[in-house]
Amino acid sequence: MPPTECDVVVVGVGGMGSAAAFHLARRGVDVVGLERFDVPHARGSSHGLTRIIRLPQYEDPAYVPLVRQAYELWDELDARHPRRLLHRVGSVDVARPDGEGVYAGSKRACAAHDIDHDDLTGAELGERFSGYDFPADYRAVHQSEGGFLHCEGCTVAHVEAAHEHGATIRAREAVEGWDADETGVTVHTDRDTYAADRLVVTAGAWTGSLLPSLSGLLQPERQVLGWFQPTAPERFSTENFPVFVADVPEGHFYGFPTYEVPGFKVGKFNHRGETGPPDELDREPDRTDERLLREFTARYFPEAAGPTMRLSTCMFTNTPDGDFLLDVHPDHPNVVVGAGFSGHGFKFASVVGAALADLALDGATTHPIDPFRIGRFD
Repeated sequence: MPPTECDVVVVGVGGMGSAAAFHLARRGVDVVGLERFDVPHARGSSHGLTRIIRLPQYEDPAYVPLVRQAYELWDELDARHPRRLLHRVGSVDVARPDGEGVYAGSKRACAAHDIDHDDLTGAELGERFSGYDFPADYRAVHQSEGGFLHCEGCTVAHVEAAHEHGATIRAREAVEGWDADETGVTVHTDRDTYAADRLVVTAGAWTGSLLPSLSGLLQPERQVLGWFQPTAPERFSTENFPVFVADVPEGHFYGFPTYEVPGFKVGKFNHRGETGPPDELDREPDRTDERLLREFTARYFPEAAGPTMRLSTCMFTNTPDGDFLLDVHPDHPNVVVGAGFSGHGFKFASVVGAALADLALDGATTHPIDPFRIGRFD
């Protein structure tokens, strides 16, 4: 049976792959997207209802131009989608004022890119947003453009937009291998074989198994989210509660207002430090996971620490420096990689998809991705 022919195959149709498929299809490219699970699904890194988006990038001011472009593309997608995807509820970066943590990094990004913001003490933060209860000497950056994305909705919206432009998306079809030479790429799945000019790999935690030469740069990690029913629900509504990232002695946490699930959502970056092959990481949350999240919530958001509503696992895929991999494969100029988003990538999915489409079709992009080239690890 002859292979199915197309221009570009996208492997992995989650947050990044769905955006790449859309941007490719919008440019008139014959695209096939292959997803081993459902579209959307809850096995990877693009589920859990909400993902933070914020303009101050405490990780590195170099991310700010990229997130500004992401905002523009999310607004563009929102304008064509019947359900709102981007919710601007504000963002808070809070920590002790000493050291080089979240607060200092956020201030640095605001200064470097002239980002309008409010600088609050812990006491002022609690006065403005009554759900917060941080020590008075903590400091916080509040920025009004921050908020959250409805992550499953974003994937669906990108897939629907890709469909409108003629893309083919195939779920429950696992890639078993691929070959590439100067004439093109061949992708083998458990259902079919595809012949294409280009390959885009956005397979999340499974990227390392598909690209063995890069597997040493990609470490999957188990992550758990918790939702707790507030005892004062109005304080944690989307009208009254901005998303947050908090640097505290217990670790590095993040959270959201109540949205769809009846509970305040909270997570801890790098949760319990459990790493390994994605198919071997425990998918079921346990009491230790719950206790870790509940103890933080009870201390800093006491009126959010009611009964547990939901627990969910997802995965980070971490690079050695915590920054992304966005590049042409070093050994195959017709293979493009988007991976290693290290727990803070989803907000960029709209612009990452556009950059990957550029790389696949042109070998270069005007989007500011130079800090995320693979060669930085040489």
